[in-house]
Amino acid sequence: MSRAFVKEPDGEQLGDDLPERPRSSYTNYVTPQGLAQLQRRVRELSAQKEALIGNDDLGARQQLKQVERDLHYYEERVQSAVVVQPEAQSDDKVRFGSTVEVLDSDGQTLRFTIVGEDEADATHEKISWMSPLARALLEAQVGDVVTWKRPVGDKELEVVAIRKG
Repeated sequence: MSRAFVKEPDGEQLGDDLPERPRSSYTNYVTPQGLAQLQRRVRELSAQKEALIGNDDLGARQQLKQVERDLHYYEERVQSAVVVQPEAQSDDKVRFGSTVEVLDSDGQTLRFTIVGEDEADATHEKISWMSPLARALLEAQVGDVVTWKRPVGDKELEVVAIRKG
């Protein structure tokens, strides 16, 4: 069949097939700061949605669909959030919300804070509690040596300090 006889989507249909954002199957643990970040994102997206409503421009309509999708995702993340208070936990073991200082096998000191999935930001030394590094560190104590399983090869890390959040 010639392409001339295939119906192309018109302006109203563009972007209708925007997929939902993937949802994690894990419990949505967050720190108090992580919950505040999620709530702030909901407010930002709500404001963007209000600004886009009523704009008949094709680009604005497509952007509105994306904003609505993201707003739905973040509203669900706020509703499913399980807030963990790091200061309420003991600091004898690495736990959710802990800031951990480790010494790697090359003698380099590294520091990480274990946070929720939405809070993770490697540039700020925040790692998801579900990451391989966090899983290796969880429940470790000062002096313990853990193995961080990485695609480029395992790395030994010695826990040298644990602080609450």
